[in-house]
Order: sequence, then C-alpha cells, then structure tokens
Amino acid sequence: MLQSPPAQPGMREDEIDTPALVLDLDAFEYNLDRMAAILAPTGTKLRAHAKTHKSPVIAQLQIARGAVGQCVQKVAEAEILAWGGVRDILVSNEVVGAAKLVRLAALAKIAKVAVCVDDASQVAAIEAVAAAAGVRLSVLVEIDIGAARCGVQPGPDAVALAKLIAASKHLIFGGLQAYQGSAQHKRGIEERRKLIDAAIDGSRRTVEQLRQQGLACPIVGGGGTGTFEIEANSGVYTEIQAGSYAFMDADYARNLDGTGALVSTFRHALFVLATVMSAPHHGLAVLDAGHKAVSIDSGMPTLWQRPDIRYVSASDEHGKLEYGPETAAVKLGEKLRLIPGHCDPTVDRFDWYVGVRDGRVECLWPVAARGGFS
Repeated sequence: MLQSPPAQPGMREDEIDTPALVLDLDAFEYNLDRMAAILAPTGTKLRAHAKTHKSPVIAQLQIARGAVGQCVQKVAEAEILAWGGVRDILVSNEVVGAAKLVRLAALAKIAKVAVCVDDASQVAAIEAVAAAAGVRLSVLVEIDIGAARCGVQPGPDAVALAKLIAASKHLIFGGLQAYQGSAQHKRGIEERRKLIDAAIDGSRRTVEQLRQQGLACPIVGGGGTGTFEIEANSGVYTEIQAGSYAFMDADYARNLDGTGALVSTFRHALFVLATVMSAPHHGLAVLDAGHKAVSIDSGMPTLWQRPDIRYVSASDEHGKLEYGPETAAVKLGEKLRLIPGHCDPTVDRFDWYVGVRDGRVECLWPVAARGGFS
C-alpha cells in the first residue's frame, strides 16, 4: 500500500512526519550541476544510474543537464522510467526469463532500450522475443574487468559474443558494459586508480579487437561515483553510469582524494529525518528510524552536523544514539537528520521524497520504481 505523504508543500521541516526521506534541494541541484560541469570537457556522457533514485522526476532533471539517458538494473525500473517519459534506457544487467524479456521488448515500442548479456543463450532468447515483437533491441556485451561478478572475459570471448549479436536480424550490437563496482569504495585514490587502470586496459584491448573484426563499439559504459573521473578521462569510456553522486551517502563520503583528505566533490543531499522517541537518560536516546527506515549494510548512518552524537545500533523500529557528557541533552521529540550509509537501499524503503529548501517543504516526488520487483 502506498504510504501517506509525510508532509505537504509549505510545511516547516520540523513539521514533517517521521521517519521521512528528505531531499535537500539546494545540495541536490548542486550535485547535478557539478557532475555536468566535470564531464563536459571530457566529452564523456552521463547515463545516470536510476537504481539509486528510482524516480522519473529525477531522471528528467539529469537529462535536462545533459545526461544521454538512464541505466537501470531491472525491467520494472525500465518500465517506470519509460512510462515517465525517459526515452533512452540501458538495463545495465543481464535479464533472464521469458516473461521479463517480453516486457523489455514491449518497451522498445516507446523508448530506446538496451540490455546486457554475458552468454550466447541470452542472445538467442533476446533475439526470439525481439523477433516476435517486431522490434530491434540494442545488446551490450558485459565484460568482467575485475569485479568478478557478471561478464565474459575481455578480448576474444567478448568479441565472439559481439559477433553473434551483430549477425542477428533483430539485435544491434550496442557496445561494452565495463563497470568495476569493487573499486568504488576503496578508500585511497591510488587503490581505486590501480583497479580502474586495469579495467581501462581490458576495455581498450577489447575495443581494438572488435575494430579488427569490423565491429564499431558505440558505448563503453561504466564508472561510478567513486571513480568516474578516471574513466571519463581515459579516452576509452564513452558513458559514465554514476548514481549515488546525486545524493552522496556516508560510505562514499569516506573515500579519500590524492592528498589524503576526504573527497568533497559532491554534497550530502539525502537524509532520513527521524524523531527522538525516547530519551531515558543523559547519553542515550532512541530514534523512530531503525532497519525499516535506513540501510546499514554499508555501516551505520551518521548524524548531519552532529559529530558529537553517534548512531550505534538499529532494530526494526528503533535507532539507538549515544553521546558524551559534554553534549547537551538530546530532547524527546527532537528531529534529527540521518545521512544513510548506503543511499540506494535506503531510498527503496520509502514512497516519497520530501524536497526541502530553506527549511520549508517545496515538493513531494514519488519513489515510483521502489520495491523488489523484477
């Protein structure tokens, strides 16, 4: 059941019902503009990842700033974006199962749709549904450039799969999916750079071997919030698939730049607003935001502008805070902003973004593609 909106435009932030997913619009817009400005001189395009925001509204704001389209991880996400007017969508993942593929082919009648493969049987299955629907689908070969998740090996294996796609009457070879996810949260820049340099090398070799076989490679896609500047300046990658940059969670904020300082390219824009529901004694308080309100898979949330207070543990409906004797007592009913450790699954817990500017609610946007649907 759709959650009731926790606020209405015009309300003060302290009137928002909690727990609520709050978007600081000034910081959010800064992040979108900053990404566009960084990528512009590189010539690399942004295909922002909608698995982070799950919102056609946010997708359109990114496209208005120059993004060529969106990536998603699931057919259901692609459907929501296409129905919301997004016209260029890459499922940056493998899709297996006839029912899902039929839905994907149907979307090709209203949007440009692409999907990834790492096995010849997937190519045959996609070809069959494309033929039945009377559409042509763009298909990218995913290569494993170090993440050890999905993908064929760079080089001959990838070329063989690309040739199979290119030979189909109903498919178009769209390029390479070359995302190195395991590099994104390595703290030091040199550690991230080492992994991405290997990814760039594998991608470059594969592009050259495709060229030798007469196959152009329109897209080499990858790059996340932790490494996108390296890929964008590589001369190999054509599209960047960063998503979390728009919000910036606590985990990405722990990455370091070349000087050893915390990376400060983007601003924290996404918060879970929570209320102190219990304050039994000095040094201990409990929020109404636990597992069901904020993801802790990448560590506990931090408190916005309150380094003196620590979120130390979560249960289903409770978040436990601890603070020292020098901190003023946390009061019953006080509202605090949490910075999620991991923004993507935190967003997935809510039906609404509450957009806030200058302490007032400005807008409500549905998290239209949330949920565990495939």
